[in-house]
Amino acid sequence: MGQCGITSSKTVLVFLNLIFWAAAGILCYAGAYVFITYDDYDHFFEDVYTLIPAVVIIAAGTLLFIIGLIGCCATVRESHCGLMTFVIILLVVFMTEVAVVVLGYIYRAKVENDVNSSIHEVYNEYNGTNSNAQSRAIDYLQRQLQCCGIRNYSDWQYTHWFDTSKNNSVPISCCNSKVGGLCTGSLTRPEELYQEGCEALVVKKLKEIMMYIIWTALIFAVIQILGMLSACVVLCRRRSDPAYQLLITGGTYA
Repeated sequence: MGQCGITSSKTVLVFLNLIFWAAAGILCYAGAYVFITYDDYDHFFEDVYTLIPAVVIIAAGTLLFIIGLIGCCATVRESHCGLMTFVIILLVVFMTEVAVVVLGYIYRAKVENDVNSSIHEVYNEYNGTNSNAQSRAIDYLQRQLQCCGIRNYSDWQYTHWFDTSKNNSVPISCCNSKVGGLCTGSLTRPEELYQEGCEALVVKKLKEIMMYIIWTALIFAVIQILGMLSACVVLCRRRSDPAYQLLITGGTYA
């Protein structure tokens, strides 16, 4: 019965180690995705706090790859030292992912206030030239999220760029893609413009990214708990096996 428990636990461990390797790749991809997205939206943040969960989750993914390697070798060889190392590192990664979840929820709550306090300033620095970082960021944002202005297209009337251009129009990036090349951004034809403002969509997008990180960390934290439990079963069973084998070999049953 004990041997059956060990075999089952070893099978689960080997399977989980393969999952850990896959998880390492997914976690690193998730972290890299946050870095890439941040690069597109960095003008709407006052600091880089959103990158902290990404850095932590990439580190967790790297550790998971090492864990998978140690776990496979230790499981096959039934190494007590290897399995103990496996459990300890797994516990460290588990605590790291718990920290990612906590940080993700904290920073998710900060996203809206941070965007609200910076988006007006970014829009006011728009000058319509490709050499201006704020202009590139806003044009990209409006095309990507299909939005115009902060709350709607009328917000452009209160920007420095609108006062300077004096042509009663908004940037071409506000033009609805369904209209095609006919749109000039003129406010006399508002039906050709995106109707939704960008502020709410930016907040929504960034909160979705945070939730993506949180759920990724939670799912793999559960898998790691199974890995630790299976390793502990093998360790506990193996610890009691030598005494049992010694009694049989010596022929003494007393």
